[in-house]
Amino acid sequence: MYQIEQADCFEWLPGCAPQSIHAVCTDPPYGVLEFTEKELAKLRGGRGGVWRLPPKIGGSHRDPLPRFTVLTSEQKEHLRDYFRDWGRLLIRALVPGAHVCVAGHPILQHHVQGAMTEAGFEVRPALMRLYYSFRGGDRPKNAEKEFPEVCVSAKGAYEPWMLFRKPIETKTVAENLRRWKAGGLRRLSAEKPLPDAIPSGRTPKFEERISDHPCLKPQRFMRIIVRALLPLGEGTILDPFMGSGSTIAAAEAVGYHSIGLELDSEYFRIAEAAIPRLASLYPRFKGQDLEAELGATVEPECMEAQLAFALAEQPPAYRTRDSTLE
Repeated sequence: MYQIEQADCFEWLPGCAPQSIHAVCTDPPYGVLEFTEKELAKLRGGRGGVWRLPPKIGGSHRDPLPRFTVLTSEQKEHLRDYFRDWGRLLIRALVPGAHVCVAGHPILQHHVQGAMTEAGFEVRPALMRLYYSFRGGDRPKNAEKEFPEVCVSAKGAYEPWMLFRKPIETKTVAENLRRWKAGGLRRLSAEKPLPDAIPSGRTPKFEERISDHPCLKPQRFMRIIVRALLPLGEGTILDPFMGSGSTIAAAEAVGYHSIGLELDSEYFRIAEAAIPRLASLYPRFKGQDLEAELGATVEPECMEAQLAFALAEQPPAYRTRDSTLE
């Protein structure tokens, strides 16, 4: 039920049939530095660049993350131009009322929302992925002992997934749903609406072993938001920056038709192999419950332990035990 292509979405979208895509879910590279050929070479080589390397604190391993705080004013302006141009290409391919869900960063969120508004989208309330990370909480660089009770920014406990909607073309959402199968979000059930804050936790290590991508998102979270983007459970979801393949795997697990595009040949190869394996995990979980039993034990698995893990000067090892890897 999915198709993937090694392609540049800026070249693919102009050839896409108008009003043929019902939703978009993606974690974009932000068109700035971190996924340029030069910076990817540094990331894969484990040295230098805008990625936070070496990925260790107090002897504990952490995944590399791009350092958005190093962006210049010119690069931030380029980011706005990038998303505005992307949004204008994308809006033509979407049905009226289609939602676009874009993974973001608190520092860059306002740039992306402004650009997408200029492209013709409505800004909708964002979804918050709740998890404790290594982002923020650092003391002033080279002055840690001088200012032991100061942190430059708050410790990260969420990741915004911005929501945008192509304007509906009918008088009501109900009419748009009948005509285009879009305009709203799918509830968890008839009795439970979709919340805007979704507990997530870190990506389990056994999922990371399936897809070796620096921005892999957990299936538990991805299936919830992917399921929500097709309000009637019908239509096609596009991920124009496929990366790890986690969006396409989630759509496959939920039972949706999806299209994935990835420009980088190495990440395309990884996603091609990872998608069916990620989709096969947790066969009973279709994103319909926030508290689903996934058939795996992840440690630390509660929010209190997650918080202790994030705040510790020397975080404990993050381990998983799972019997469903094969």
